[in-house]
Amino acid sequence: MATQYKNLINGQTIDTGEWCDVVNPATEEVIGQVPSCGAAELDQAVAAARAAFKTWSKTPIEERRATIQAVAKVIQENHEELYRLLTAEQGKPHEQAKGEIMGAAYMAGSQATLQLDDVINEDSDQRLSRTRRVPVGVVGGIVPWNFPVMMAMQKIAPAMLSGCTIVLKPSPFTPLTTLRLAELIKDVVPAGVVNIITGEDSLGPLITSHPDIDKITFTGSTATGKKIMEGASKDLKRITLELGGNDASIVLPDADPKKVAEQLFWSSFSNAGQICVAAKRIYIHEDIYDELAAALVEYAKTVVVGDGAQQGTGVGPIQNKKQYERVLELIQDAKDNGYNFLIGGDADPSGTGYYVPITIMDNPPEDARIVAEEQFGPVMPLMKFSSEEEVIARANNSEYGLAGAVWTGNPEKGVEIAEQLETGTVWINEYLHLSPFAPFGGHKQSGFGAEYGQEGLKEFTYPQVITVKKDAVVA
Repeated sequence: MATQYKNLINGQTIDTGEWCDVVNPATEEVIGQVPSCGAAELDQAVAAARAAFKTWSKTPIEERRATIQAVAKVIQENHEELYRLLTAEQGKPHEQAKGEIMGAAYMAGSQATLQLDDVINEDSDQRLSRTRRVPVGVVGGIVPWNFPVMMAMQKIAPAMLSGCTIVLKPSPFTPLTTLRLAELIKDVVPAGVVNIITGEDSLGPLITSHPDIDKITFTGSTATGKKIMEGASKDLKRITLELGGNDASIVLPDADPKKVAEQLFWSSFSNAGQICVAAKRIYIHEDIYDELAAALVEYAKTVVVGDGAQQGTGVGPIQNKKQYERVLELIQDAKDNGYNFLIGGDADPSGTGYYVPITIMDNPPEDARIVAEEQFGPVMPLMKFSSEEEVIARANNSEYGLAGAVWTGNPEKGVEIAEQLETGTVWINEYLHLSPFAPFGGHKQSGFGAEYGQEGLKEFTYPQVITVKKDAVVA
């Protein structure tokens, strides 16, 4: 029988008697079951969070920091159990799963060091005016399936530090590691401060529309983000949305193909390409296009696609059947249109596991679906360009604006191009680096608000201005 995991509500682990199956994408076997929650359980969790907010919001910030640090320590101390469970439900190789677990601990602990200082607006003979930050209240957090633990802590830590309480919903595809973490921290975090409940996709809209939730923080698709924004508008909930991306990497002619190839490969294929900021459009200058394309293909031949729990696997399966079928559809569309494949493109949907071979495409047109849409899978389209002006225009020709990168032997030139890209983050000569001290958020349809850093922490607060008239006569 599959292991049953319980929810965390008001400091207690609970179940509903009704269960949802969780499938290992490498084997398609049921590996766990989680409670199927609805409106009644959500009401319980929100009520617990609302009651806890009265005390937690007044708890000294140093105590809140210490609690978050204690959570980070629990993650570190149990990292081996957690990363193995994460691989089983998400599919990513053990080394990448370990990176997510340890990264979640680091990000949480680092965010706990952030400070929300008062700002003096005026200190004159007439008055003293200052701005302080006060917590929004009860937060509803909705987490995706590609980085379930990292994204959970990305919402839990700043909510707790700001003085908010939170009701968190993991993805129904990847709830197991988060619920195991909930069990581990239930005696570390005061009851009601963190509540974690599971359910089908129908639970999300209930969270968004709940009248006693003050803020929504969501990571996922742009289409779902638009629905959340619409739902939250009914009672003007605060929102943070980290949404889709179709991120462009630009490789200038002075980059060394032999040195760039491996880094560029993993910028696209880490986590089987299931990363919101994965390099999804690769623009290579025509002078080095053939050499770099050949180097990428040669490196791809050395990478093993398989079960993330097996030693030597570099790229695991797609996490769920729906996304697997979508990636296959995009590949089939490319075949139907006669686009050239340098490697891959030959997935076998009749086999066991949601495996897509590493696929690299040779200069498809800009309007190809495989270029214009976010693939979210192990597919890398390579495109030639001849001038900086041209490639900047092509990179910016997207409804998305999450991240991007420039690869060059001249960092100053890289910065010059980066400043012309319409994205929230641009890396020069690296990729996938996020700092807990720097804001992360998208432009255009890639999001609303920011996470991480001071800007991300402020998303969980209201500004309050207090002004004292110094020379007033009232008594």
